[in-house]
Amino acid sequence: MTGERLPAETSVGRVGLTVNDRAAVAAFYEDVVGLTVQDRSADTVVLGDGETPLLELREDPSAPERPRNAAGLFHTAVRVPDRSALGDALDRIESDWRLSGASDHLVSEALYCRDPEGNGVEVYRDRPRAEWSETSDGGVEMATEPMDMEGVRAAAGGESTAPVGTDIGHVHLEVTSLDAARAFYADALGMNVRTNYEGALFLAAGDYHHHVGVNVWNRRSAPASGRGLAWFELCLPDEKARTAARDRLADAGYEVRRHDDGVSVSDDDGITLRLRT
Repeated sequence: MTGERLPAETSVGRVGLTVNDRAAVAAFYEDVVGLTVQDRSADTVVLGDGETPLLELREDPSAPERPRNAAGLFHTAVRVPDRSALGDALDRIESDWRLSGASDHLVSEALYCRDPEGNGVEVYRDRPRAEWSETSDGGVEMATEPMDMEGVRAAAGGESTAPVGTDIGHVHLEVTSLDAARAFYADALGMNVRTNYEGALFLAAGDYHHHVGVNVWNRRSAPASGRGLAWFELCLPDEKARTAARDRLADAGYEVRRHDDGVSVSDDDGITLRLRT
C-alpha cells in the first residue's frame, strides 16, 4: 500500500553531537576528516562539504561521558564521492591521527577512527551499484574483508579537504534490542532490511546498502545518555512522504513531536531521529 515504505530518494541529513570541547572536536573533523566549518555560534559549530551542512557540534562542558552500557552512536559514516577522496582521507588520518580499521565491505571501502571524545567515525566510498550483488532473499551482499590499502593510497589526489558532494551516507547505532530496532526502523518508520549480520541489521530506504545500521555487539543494556549522539536526521523528498512516515510512527505508538522545520521522534533506546523534507 502506498506510504508504507520510505521513498528511495530518502537520505541521511545532518548528525548532531553533544561534545565537551567543540574546538578540539571541530578541529578533528576539519583537519582529519576534511570537512569545512560553515557556521559558528556561542556554543555550536556546523561543518559540511562547503555547501551542505552535515555535522552539528553543540558544546556542553558538563555533559557526562556516555556510560559504557548505554545505547548510542557506533559511528557516523562520512561518504566521499570517489576513491581519490578516500585516499586523501587515509593520508590525513595516517599523518595526523590514528587509523583504527580499514575494510572492504564489497559495496564500499571504509576507513575507521575515533574523534577526540571517542565518537566512532567511518569515512567511505561506495563502489558503483553495478558491482553490488544481491543475496538470495533480495537483500544486498556485504562482508568485512581486508581493504586494498596500497590501492587506496595510490588513488589519493593530494587534497586537504573533502570535496563538494561529500555527505553522511549512514549512521550506525548501538542498541539494546534488534527486535525493538526492527520494530521502529523497519515496521513503523518504513525502512527495508537490506542485510543481516550476526548481532546486526542494516536498513535503508529503497535499495541502498544501508542508511541506518544497528548492532548489539557490545551488549548495551541502558537507554542512550551522556555526550555523543544528540540526534540524526533523515531527509524525505516531499511533505507527503514525511506525513506518511509521521503517521506510521504515531500509529505504532511512538510520540512524534514538532521540531523546527520537521518532526522528531525517539526510538526505544531514546535515540532521537528527526524527519524533514
